[in-house]
Amino acid sequence: MSSSKPYVCEYCSTGYTREKTLIVHICEQKRRHLQQKEKRVQLGFYAFNQFYKLSAGAKKEKTYTDFCKSQYYNAFVKFGSFISNVRPLYPEKYIDYVVTSRVKLDHWCKEEMYEKYAIELIRKEGVETALERSVMTMMEWADEQSLVNARQQMIAYLDTIRDLLEEITPELGVTDPVSGPVVIDEQGNVTTPGGTISGRIKT
Repeated sequence: MSSSKPYVCEYCSTGYTREKTLIVHICEQKRRHLQQKEKRVQLGFYAFNQFYKLSAGAKKEKTYTDFCKSQYYNAFVKFGSFISNVRPLYPEKYIDYVVTSRVKLDHWCKEEMYEKYAIELIRKEGVETALERSVMTMMEWADEQSLVNARQQMIAYLDTIRDLLEEITPELGVTDPVSGPVVIDEQGNVTTPGGTISGRIKT
């Protein structure tokens, strides 16, 4: 430690003459440590650890400091943001799915990757598990604001089943979204008072 610069950043070892300057100083490593409690960062850190466990065979848990010093920190945090925004079906399963997929890290946030996962999951999912998941989702979307907040998740889910639907009318499209009370008629059409969503499960 230099006597002329006694205040040293513990993350980058840069020295300063005044304590006030050190307090307002933000280096990349300090910024990463300050972000530790953010949801996207926590998800990225979890994925980081799962990657080393499942793909690299690491037996020892990686520390948050290891994560901060990794050259892949930003890429994993970006993936954490994707998980936080899209809210995939069974997030932990999706993380395990991508880390063992042998697909490059910068492709983990692509919609095609999630669509492939979702389709495989839905086809293998048991009836009871699927019903329980659907009920929980409906409970989350019970009020209007929750429905608005979940819009991106709903769109992402629709993208996974578009090829399973048949077009009823060309005016609307296969999966036109409709808000409000809905019922399913005997033909499998999803209907609302005064309108019909133009998609139904293929038979």
